[in-house]
Amino acid sequence: MTRRESALVTTKDRTPQSARSDEASWLAHYFARYRTSIFQEGVVEQLVTLKQWMLEAQADGNKVILAGNGGSAAIASHSAVDFTKNAKIRCINFNEADLITCFANDYGYEWWLQKAIEHYVDAGDLIILISSSGKSPNMINAARFVREQGLKVVTFTGFAPDNPLKTVGHLNVWVNSRAYNVIEMTHHIWLLAVCDLIIGNAEYPARSGE
Repeated sequence: MTRRESALVTTKDRTPQSARSDEASWLAHYFARYRTSIFQEGVVEQLVTLKQWMLEAQADGNKVILAGNGGSAAIASHSAVDFTKNAKIRCINFNEADLITCFANDYGYEWWLQKAIEHYVDAGDLIILISSSGKSPNMINAARFVREQGLKVVTFTGFAPDNPLKTVGHLNVWVNSRAYNVIEMTHHIWLLAVCDLIIGNAEYPARSGE
């Protein structure tokens, strides 16, 4: 054992047993939040509906647009790639820095997403908007615009059950939590669950044909 490894072990051993027990208890309660959020009542039916809508868009030659802010934008990117590559559902998102800064600079941040959708959307496309709080003005403005165009809007939100974005969508998948990380990771799990539901399997190779 090196001197550094020995020092690390010594430091670990000095942690009071009561402190480790408290941290383990905290984590147990924390992970219980996910068991509650992921399996909440009614969500399975909503995710099945989302699967059907995505397959309908694909069958009609249309695409799915996913968008979010911050962590929700990262969820949109990951989900869009997996749906496109693995489930063969054509998806796009708007996370390019040049696109965001151009539209935000010209139209204002509250309106950039609406303008991006306006330029990229086609009749029959499905729009999925992700916002933990459901209060982001750019998401709300985009949702209202999409509805005015006669297109379907799916929202993924949390916090208040009557948050503004949730009142605009046609299908509103809501997490009953006020913890940002729990809401975001639950959104992520739900979306990728739909991806695997379309595939019909949870285990598959990274490359088709393997």
